[in-house]
Amino acid sequence: MSRVADFPVLHEATGRRLQARVKSLPAVWLYDEQGSRLYEDITRLPEYYLPRREAEILRVRSAAIAEQTRAQALVELGSGTSKNTRLLLDALTARGTLERFVPLDVSEETLATTAETIAAAYPGVSVQAIVGDFERDLGAIPEDGRRVIAFLGSTIGNLDPGERARFLTTLAAALEAEDALLLGIDLVKDIARLEAAYNDPGGVTERFVRNALTAVNRELDATFDQRRFVYEARWDPGHEWIDIGLRAREAHSIALRRLGLDIAFEEQEPLRVEISAKFRRDRLDLELDRAGLRLASWWTDPAGDFAIALIRNARKEARDE
Repeated sequence: MSRVADFPVLHEATGRRLQARVKSLPAVWLYDEQGSRLYEDITRLPEYYLPRREAEILRVRSAAIAEQTRAQALVELGSGTSKNTRLLLDALTARGTLERFVPLDVSEETLATTAETIAAAYPGVSVQAIVGDFERDLGAIPEDGRRVIAFLGSTIGNLDPGERARFLTTLAAALEAEDALLLGIDLVKDIARLEAAYNDPGGVTERFVRNALTAVNRELDATFDQRRFVYEARWDPGHEWIDIGLRAREAHSIALRRLGLDIAFEEQEPLRVEISAKFRRDRLDLELDRAGLRLASWWTDPAGDFAIALIRNARKEARDE
């Protein structure tokens, strides 16, 4: 297992975001070992439909994906437990092309377990796990062979428009003409259903979000007090995303002693921990085009809740013609 995550960069980004006009935390703080376990609990909640809808699509379309990509390497960004990815692994191994699986994730413990499990289940496939952040560590991904880079679970929705543009542009530079990007995206739908997915009655999502404060306290010697914040997840119609985070109950200050910073919160001031953007096909087409990518195939579940997009590098395809 290789390690490429640059945690000093994460620490610097944390300090910068907490001093911004709208205070926020990098979402990567959500995914320490405890956070990764909580997220797996979220995926089993009846309100959280995303992984089930994605799995519905992959059960039907994985064989077509394997046929279209003939991938020798399957790279998964933000792999977690790779539960839905097994449907792709099954199809690609059945197709007879897959040689290597490369999961990349920030949680070393989760990644090690996933790599061991996949290696045992697919003995003919080499597993090369990378501890890293998908926004910063794309350069660590092996470049040889035909690759399909999977970014599932609508994780791309956790990036704001500027971050998505930079991420897609970086991916476009990395994708060769024969490579493909497989993107799982949640679609705009009834607002009540969207908000329910992040406000489960058992409070699992709230514990997941609050765990980010626990991680920052531990790693940056910070003084976030959970009792001084209330959880909040609400639909932002202007941006078409769920704004997920906390709100200060009262005016107070916290210290990030490792960074030498003191941060003041006003009463009712929000602290964004994550967004979950929802997509429309025409908007995704536009974002892809700006990055030099093209939508090659588009599949949705029968309910139209979720989509999987197969994407190619338009500029390198044109150059190779």
